[in-house]
Amino acid sequence: MAQDNAAGRAAREWRQQHERAIVDEFFALLAIPNIARDRENIQRNAETIARMLEKRGVTSQLVSVPGSNPVVLGAIRTPSATRTIVFYAHYDGQPLDPKEWASPPFEPVLRDKPVQDGGKVIPLPAPGQPFDPEWRLYARGSGDDKAPIIAMLTALDALSAAGMQTRSNIKFVFEGEEEAGSANLEKILTANKELFAGDLWLMCDGPVYQTRRQQIVFGARGDTGLDITLYGPRYELHSGHYGNWAPNPAMMLAQLLASMKSAQGRVTIEHFYDGITPLTPLEKRAIAEAPEIDSGLMREFWLGSTEGGGAKVNELVTQPALNVRGMASSRTGNQASNVIPATATASIDIRLVPGMDAHETTSRVVEHIRKQGFFVVDTEPDADTRRSHEKVALVTVRGGDNAVRTPMDLPIAQEVIRVTESVRGPTVKLPNMGGSLPLTSIVRPLGTRVIVVPIANHDDNQHSFNENLRVQNLWDGIELMAGLLAM
Repeated sequence: MAQDNAAGRAAREWRQQHERAIVDEFFALLAIPNIARDRENIQRNAETIARMLEKRGVTSQLVSVPGSNPVVLGAIRTPSATRTIVFYAHYDGQPLDPKEWASPPFEPVLRDKPVQDGGKVIPLPAPGQPFDPEWRLYARGSGDDKAPIIAMLTALDALSAAGMQTRSNIKFVFEGEEEAGSANLEKILTANKELFAGDLWLMCDGPVYQTRRQQIVFGARGDTGLDITLYGPRYELHSGHYGNWAPNPAMMLAQLLASMKSAQGRVTIEHFYDGITPLTPLEKRAIAEAPEIDSGLMREFWLGSTEGGGAKVNELVTQPALNVRGMASSRTGNQASNVIPATATASIDIRLVPGMDAHETTSRVVEHIRKQGFFVVDTEPDADTRRSHEKVALVTVRGGDNAVRTPMDLPIAQEVIRVTESVRGPTVKLPNMGGSLPLTSIVRPLGTRVIVVPIANHDDNQHSFNENLRVQNLWDGIELMAGLLAM
């Protein structure tokens, strides 16, 4: 590909001559631990990235508010440019347990294939020798989300070597708290609107389509959630002595959760789907034209069935979802005891679509819990509270962001499509991704538009152990970033 885009071709030629140097620089960045709460190493990441920008002639600075991790801001001013395009990625990564990893998460390695397929660690090729495009680079942040950073910087190298100039003003925004919920991003943008202003933000986060085709996503679902704890006896009781008499909170929790969804996955909470903004004809057509992936994903994930009444995954991720992301009550396996548990807890996440409000949605869930006969509290219930009510539920609501979707027929959206396809060929275009990104935190203070242009492989194990990046995805990403930088 990249035959119809001069910047993409220049990036390919540059990459082919500098593969080892690109990976060496990438590995040096990946070797810096990047868990958001690790302030010392987060600062090292930010300062390292700022130096990487400065090395390429990009003016850079670290921007923060009290208590936040720094946002790395880079800027290229282009004479007579009439618009500004902002490229976003994040340098922080998800928390981890090193014991789960096949190799230390902050000691990047090259493997000849995925770990689950028996991939072995191999040495980096000598300078001048090519990388096999199917090899994998393993480290935390390799796919999510340091890969776009190195792709953007390498694309700048290629454009400079080819003597190609940007047509727009360019800004780079690299966040250090995305995996911790972007708690301070909106505060930083609100306090520095002029610094971060742009006509379009390109969010370079997430994976390409499951068939390995490039995709462009015009929004993301919002996210909110709550934790529910139900109570039984004051302490665990012998199940033989008190079974059938003392209420079991684990069973109550199972029944409560089952009341929230049908067997087909439809949320049964009253008014849950009220007010949803319908898809436009263009968005519906884009979903219909996307390649079929469900059967392949079912094989890959070992699924014998799916929810949604036969609807496809691309359609279902444009609808809201309620998910039980974890449950806990007493113990299981070799640690199990014949007891009636004292408590049972479930953690729920809710994905929102345009037209839904995070606060209103969680309020509807809480009201549903009340209708199931529970006395709802927001602090740990005392003895009198528990004795006075048949069923008590402690509900803790987490904050959330609403969904954002950019119209696919805007001129700037159509331009992004044309440039992407000139670099990467036929591209999958979807109204929104199933996951959530801090789009609201960008759109609300700045009033801009955001389009998601990901580069990672869909099987990169993001958020889990053995995170990896397929080498070809990095090469493709460099070409795509070059095309978009020259747009």
